[in-house]
Amino acid sequence: MASNEDPYRDLGFGAVVSQSRRRLLNRNGTFNVVREGLSPLTSLSLYHDLLEISWPRFLGLLVASYLLINALFAAGYVACGPGALAGARAVTLAGRLLEAFFFSVHTFATIGYGTISPRSLGANFLVLVESLVGLLGFALATGILFSRFARPIARILFSRRAVIAPYRGITAFEFRIANARSNQLIEVEAKVLLSWFRSGNREFIPLRLEREKVVFFPLSWTIVHPIDRESPLSGVMPEQLAAWDAEFLILLTGIDETFAQTVHSRSSYTADEIVWGARFANLFNPPTPDGTLSIDIGRLHAIETAPPA
Repeated sequence: MASNEDPYRDLGFGAVVSQSRRRLLNRNGTFNVVREGLSPLTSLSLYHDLLEISWPRFLGLLVASYLLINALFAAGYVACGPGALAGARAVTLAGRLLEAFFFSVHTFATIGYGTISPRSLGANFLVLVESLVGLLGFALATGILFSRFARPIARILFSRRAVIAPYRGITAFEFRIANARSNQLIEVEAKVLLSWFRSGNREFIPLRLEREKVVFFPLSWTIVHPIDRESPLSGVMPEQLAAWDAEFLILLTGIDETFAQTVHSRSSYTADEIVWGARFANLFNPPTPDGTLSIDIGRLHAIETAPPA
């Protein structure tokens, strides 16, 4: 660690959060921080929420909104009276609601089969409103759907465990990553910070890496922090890492070649997710006759016992 580095800087977590002994960063990159005190309208960001939620939740919300809007307009058509819709034949309330619902679907989607049409002034006014809502709704849904597809997101696979492995006569803290997508990432940069709770304070210490950046990332990358005399891990034992609630915070930054945009990925390892005296198994497959290189991503997490350094 360089002498001009401040080991107590909080990196944006704040002094109060730095007193917490909980894990700060989950394996999936989310933070263990909850913000309260904001009104729902202040914190509401519908566009960002619709981009961030999972695909099942997004599609479920889309279908639910579609059905709800048509049900509300169906209730409005029924409220206009029995003669509001020409061609409607149902007599019971349930039948009228069902006919009005399907008429609303035809109107909302601009299908217009012509079997049922508005007759009263109230029904025509609802058709006017619903046609506008339908046009705007489909435009917004299409835009958000396109944004979800077009937004570049890094999908980096992190090895389930980090290891303390022999390295050039000493040992090193290592973990392995691979790109889970078929796209190409370039200019991939890694930052690893050690967070631990010592002397009543949580320290955040940047770790020097063997290689902080790779220009190309076609295969896998084993990120290595040599544990030499200058390393904060020098002489530290597994029991001490556990007692100090050590956590290795990881930030990866790269450029998605397809979109020419910067993408990020985060993860972390706690003391109980580190295997001591082990090394990663070989990922490379036997070379093909034409000399093509290939790796088996399924062995990304494989580790084996390492000989003494």
